[in-house]
Amino acid sequence: MRGLIPSLVLVLVLAVALSCCGRKAKVEPQHRLPDTLVVGTIYSPTGFFILKGDTMGYDYDRICDFARSYGIALSFKVARSMPDLLKMLEKKQVDVLACEIPVTAEYKSRVLHCGAVNETHQVLVQHSGEGMIYDVTQLIGREVYVEKGSKYESRLRNLDNEVGGGIIVHTVEGEKALPTELIQRVSKREIDFTIFDSDIAQMNLFYYDSINIQLRVGFEQRSSWAVAKRNQWLADSINLWAASSNAQEYSKQALKHYFEMNRGPKPDSIKVDTPAVTPPGAISPYDPIFKQYAKEIGWDWRMLAAIAYSESSFNPNATSWMGARGLMQVMPRTAKSFGAKENELDNPEVSVRVASKILKQLEGIMRSKAGAAERIKFILASYNAGSGHVTDAIALARKNELDPRVWDENVEQAMLWKMDPEYYNDSVCNNGYCRGTEPVDYVVKVLNRYEYYKKNFKK
Repeated sequence: MRGLIPSLVLVLVLAVALSCCGRKAKVEPQHRLPDTLVVGTIYSPTGFFILKGDTMGYDYDRICDFARSYGIALSFKVARSMPDLLKMLEKKQVDVLACEIPVTAEYKSRVLHCGAVNETHQVLVQHSGEGMIYDVTQLIGREVYVEKGSKYESRLRNLDNEVGGGIIVHTVEGEKALPTELIQRVSKREIDFTIFDSDIAQMNLFYYDSINIQLRVGFEQRSSWAVAKRNQWLADSINLWAASSNAQEYSKQALKHYFEMNRGPKPDSIKVDTPAVTPPGAISPYDPIFKQYAKEIGWDWRMLAAIAYSESSFNPNATSWMGARGLMQVMPRTAKSFGAKENELDNPEVSVRVASKILKQLEGIMRSKAGAAERIKFILASYNAGSGHVTDAIALARKNELDPRVWDENVEQAMLWKMDPEYYNDSVCNNGYCRGTEPVDYVVKVLNRYEYYKKNFKK
């Protein structure tokens, strides 16, 4: 069994939180709140996660909005499992659980639910177009793949009884049971059907736009934040905030951001309003900038060009769903740490300058992790997902007897494990969930583009 480490503590400084949105406190609490509220949460693909060094998530953004509304600061304690999270609340180590706590009899006996109630339901994930089904009775005689021992298997077997039998249930375990794995297999028509919660399915819809998730196969499941039963006063304040028009609008936008926005940009589909002209024989209009800053950090300029294409398709005005901007898709907070303002990131020269500094820093971090030939892969994965996730993958590789200094089929494999709670909650991991397919694919994409540039453009 994998060990658990003490909860990771993150501190949010109030001044920083306020400067991010420019809003002042607009809600008067019914009760006096502490100067700093201690928030308990768990890592998840949507509620709380770290990407490129920035903390994000639907629940994270909303609890920050709550803090801004009341003019208080937050500190975060991240548990490694739901049972551990509940223990933290019972032991008075945290004040509020800002994650989705199911509204069931079991949890109601231990916590006081509060705030907005989120409703999800289980849906059938199938390939869109020809062969789609529109009623659960059409599953008779069809094969459905679900995680062994999961609530999805339980629901599917109950559904099989409801329709009189005949649904062919296949159960899978481990990595093969992850949402990304099963949904990807549906999108490739390797399997016909799987079942997941609607929020998970919705998030994956924009990675795999060939799937359909409209057919419900389960009842509504309700969840919300929670506090200890003794803290009705805190629940009152959270409920008051959640009922305000500002909070409801903010939550609506956060919901759209994390569950409905395309997770692009996809280089081949990006359109630029006023595209710069690429000179004959050049890779892009920005080759002189790539050459200038590649020389400063001792890199091949064609690698910077390959990164820029993979990030933005040479669109200096590109903005990703997570807020990365510009030619090199730099996060605003990261840019600030390198002396650049957010509104400067649309300037190609600023974008490449900051990106080159980031790459140089990552090279220093990874210098002791891998030899020169392998190091570039570690650096590229870090540029895509953040060095913390790559460091976690290195530790996972070492623990599971893979070569921690080799990317292909070793740390690369461990990066894919970072999508599985069994692994990202492992004691050697400090950065939680990561959609590992993205950095893995990114490394391949950039290196393939670089090889193409090397063959066709002079150094």
